[in-house]
Amino acid sequence: MITPADNSSNDLAIDSKNLESLKTAARQNSPEAVKAAAKQFEALFLNMMMKSMRDAAPQEGMFDNSQTRLYTSMLDQQMSQNLASRGVGLADMLIRQLSPQGVANAANPAAANADGTAIDASSLPTSVANPFIDRFGALRPAPANEKSVKAVNNKSASSQPAHVQAFQERLAAHAEEASRTTGIPAKFMLGQAALESGWGKHVIKRADGSSSHNLFGIKAGPNWKGKTVTAVTTEYVNGVPQKRTEKFRAYESYADSFRDYAKLLRSNPRYEKVLANASDVKDFAQGLQRAGYATDPHYAAKLQHIINRNLSV
Repeated sequence: MITPADNSSNDLAIDSKNLESLKTAARQNSPEAVKAAAKQFEALFLNMMMKSMRDAAPQEGMFDNSQTRLYTSMLDQQMSQNLASRGVGLADMLIRQLSPQGVANAANPAAANADGTAIDASSLPTSVANPFIDRFGALRPAPANEKSVKAVNNKSASSQPAHVQAFQERLAAHAEEASRTTGIPAKFMLGQAALESGWGKHVIKRADGSSSHNLFGIKAGPNWKGKTVTAVTTEYVNGVPQKRTEKFRAYESYADSFRDYAKLLRSNPRYEKVLANASDVKDFAQGLQRAGYATDPHYAAKLQHIINRNLSV
């Protein structure tokens, strides 16, 4: 059985054999392996700091040559190992984060360290954590239970603004249905609905104040036989915005709005190229603008920004 704790104070993990020993021991998820790896990272981190400071200092001089640089590098390595053996606090933090208890506590905000402070796995700076994970990837223990796995999977969704999450959760099913009939990715349609309706906050209202459920700003032309609603809109003529009063389609539900949008794109020859190139967000957005869906000269750029920045469906 390999016990990396025995050699962690003497050898840096830049040696391939020592690194492999650490990884092998880490697969056992033993506390000794976690401690050894944390100590190694602390030493490596200190060594990188010293190297960065050396590189930032002037190098020219009568004593600057390949031999002195080699000896300086060896000295820095030894000094960083000595500092790590005394501890600067980084290894202790890593041990808390990488231990099974630390992972469980990250999934349970109520859990706390021995000093009473709450443990948060995200508290480790990315600039520090990433090099460690890259080098000792096998050392991160598996989540203690299904709850912690769910917490990790929901991280990207929880990072979204509340109004984006609410909009997406409310309309995702309708977007998926429309996606099956058009081939357009659901998040592309959600992005366009968000752009046209201000994330659902500016859906056109009927005269009685109720919602028209028109998420895509589709106007009511002469062939439209359904209900309508009148609203003031901004149209661009030769790049100049102008206010106009137009009639728009009205629906009984948001599901109807998505269905009619899908039907419009499938039935109108103007959008044939949009459907044919719907797999790429840039082609989709620019195709809509070229087809005349909107007169705003920046429509495609705005739509791309919303889809790429906010949506994860």
